[in-house]
Amino acid sequence: KDVFHPEIVSGDGELPGMEGCFTYKEGGENTFMPDPKIDEKMPGPIGLNSIGGVIKHLPALTSIGSSTVNSYRRLWDTGFWAPIFADWGYQNRTCALRVSAPGRFEYRSVDSMVNPYLMGSALLKAMGDGIDNNIDAGEPEERNIYEALEAGKDVKKLPMSLGDAMKELANDEVIKSAMPDEMYKVFNHYKNDEWERFNHTVTDWDTETYLDCLP
Repeated sequence: KDVFHPEIVSGDGELPGMEGCFTYKEGGENTFMPDPKIDEKMPGPIGLNSIGGVIKHLPALTSIGSSTVNSYRRLWDTGFWAPIFADWGYQNRTCALRVSAPGRFEYRSVDSMVNPYLMGSALLKAMGDGIDNNIDAGEPEERNIYEALEAGKDVKKLPMSLGDAMKELANDEVIKSAMPDEMYKVFNHYKNDEWERFNHTVTDWDTETYLDCLP
C-alpha cells in the first residue's frame, strides 16, 4: 500500500519526508549559477535574492509544506535532520534550504502530504518577493545548525504545529497571494478546522499518560 502519511511510527523521522529542488532560467540560462568573477561557489545575485525571499517567508510556507497535524511529528524528531530553522547552506541538511548543487536549491520544509501546486505557487511568490525587493539571504551556514545555535547564532525557528503555521500564513500577504480568490479562505477554513478537531480529540497518549495520575 502506498502511504503518504508523514510519520506513522513515533520516533521514526525518516518516514516519508520530501524535498523540492528548483532553478530559475531566463533565456535558457540558469540564473542561480555562481558568477565565477565574483565567487565560484556562491549563487548569483538572483539566486541569493530568491533564497532571501524563501527564508523570509519560511514560517508561512510551512503551513503549505507541512499541511497536516501529523506533519509536525516529524519536525519534532530533531535527530533526523528535521528542517525546523529558517536558514540555508551548502549541502547542509540541518537547514530548511540548502544549495544541493551549483545552480540548484533544495527546499526541505515539506513532506509527502503536500499539494505540489500550492507549494510551487507559494515558492514562486516568495522567490519573486526576494528578487523584486532585493532581500538579503545572509551568509550560508557551514556548521550543523544546532552547533551554530550553541555558538550563539540567532535563527528563527519555524512553527512546530499546524495551528502556529496557520497563524503565520494569516499574517503573510505575499504567501496568501499564492492562493487567489476564494482559495485562501477555503484552505484557511479547513486547515484550522482540522487543527481544532485534533485539539479536542482524546488520544492514546492522553490515556497512557494521565489515566493513573492522581491530582
